[in-house]
Amino acid sequence: MVHVTRIFGQAVAFRELSSAGRVGYTSILASPRLSGLDHANPIVSRHCPEAAADRIAGSPGFSFDRHERLEGKQHMTLIQKRQTFDLLPLPKERAKPVFHGVPGFDVYNPSIPFSWKGQRYIFGRVERRGEWARSWVRLFSETAPDRWTLVPNSMIYQLEDPYVATIAGELILGGTHVRFQGGQLETYYGYFYRGTDLHDLKYFTTGPDYMKDIRLVELANGKIGVFSRPRNEEIMKKYGSESMVGFCTIDSLDQLNAKTIAAAPYVPGLFDNGEWGGCNQAYLLDSGLIGLIGHKCYKETSATGVELQVYFNIALVFDPKQFRFIHEAIVATRKSYPDGPAKRPNLTDCAFSSGIALRPDGLVDLYSGIGDTEVGRVAIPNPFAAYGKIVTVPAF
Repeated sequence: MVHVTRIFGQAVAFRELSSAGRVGYTSILASPRLSGLDHANPIVSRHCPEAAADRIAGSPGFSFDRHERLEGKQHMTLIQKRQTFDLLPLPKERAKPVFHGVPGFDVYNPSIPFSWKGQRYIFGRVERRGEWARSWVRLFSETAPDRWTLVPNSMIYQLEDPYVATIAGELILGGTHVRFQGGQLETYYGYFYRGTDLHDLKYFTTGPDYMKDIRLVELANGKIGVFSRPRNEEIMKKYGSESMVGFCTIDSLDQLNAKTIAAAPYVPGLFDNGEWGGCNQAYLLDSGLIGLIGHKCYKETSATGVELQVYFNIALVFDPKQFRFIHEAIVATRKSYPDGPAKRPNLTDCAFSSGIALRPDGLVDLYSGIGDTEVGRVAIPNPFAAYGKIVTVPAF
């Protein structure tokens, strides 16, 4: 079944997906000239048969996929795309994982779950509700579905927003380290740890000043793909967006350093004016493409006059040979997850991506920090299914 909705003067089609009795949706096309819609009503939902998908896909207009956007055609703004996405039914399976062992602290912006010696673990950012930029990363083990318990005597990392990857048989832990001088924030860096013993990871390199969201992925040829995320005034002046994403390859972890990361060429076309974002988890696909779970952001003033920092979860597919993103889609927003508190009033619409974990039923679990206070999980269709099978999953 294809569902068609008119919004902002555009007709948007969604294909219904089914997996193991569960239902999800994926956007197909947005077009100003689809028949059978009530043009007098600003938002009208209709159903059309599956056979209509081909006619819809062939209609003039534009797609949510950037590589399918037609030259010279007006395209939806990021706000319009997000509002269109929020018209879809909520995921059938939604949860807020519970973290035990750190009373008085919030756990949020975690890594994705990973396996070590047959046990599932997750790193979480741990911080008191009333504090900012004073967090630690701690290790938790899975003790029941959506229940994670602090691993006793495990390492305490002075980091924010952890992530993991497996490179050449080693576990890589990355995160943001914040540095203060005289009680004031001076800078922040990406710190990286490596090792084969989960309880004895060794710090080995640092990213550039003022750069978060550096992500690694092991490629089929043994090289390492590196995604950067510079965000500064120079980028704003030159490109209009607050941040860019870069990509380069290195031969080994010994070549990962601030100079190499900073020199990664920028991938064009991801952000429009005033937007920012980055990559949160990278997955090698058997097609040679790279699937990415990331985040996109913009500022918006609420009805009460608060300037919101809006964060939501996106899926990207990167073609390293063509050096471009060939697919982009929103996969979840704050609304997709259960309700909960926010650390500050400007973070009530914040979902900071972690990544996806595979499931035996064909769906994937999407993890995200929500409101800078909690962790959310939703079950969604695999956003990379049309582009290849995931071959790199953090496990050792």
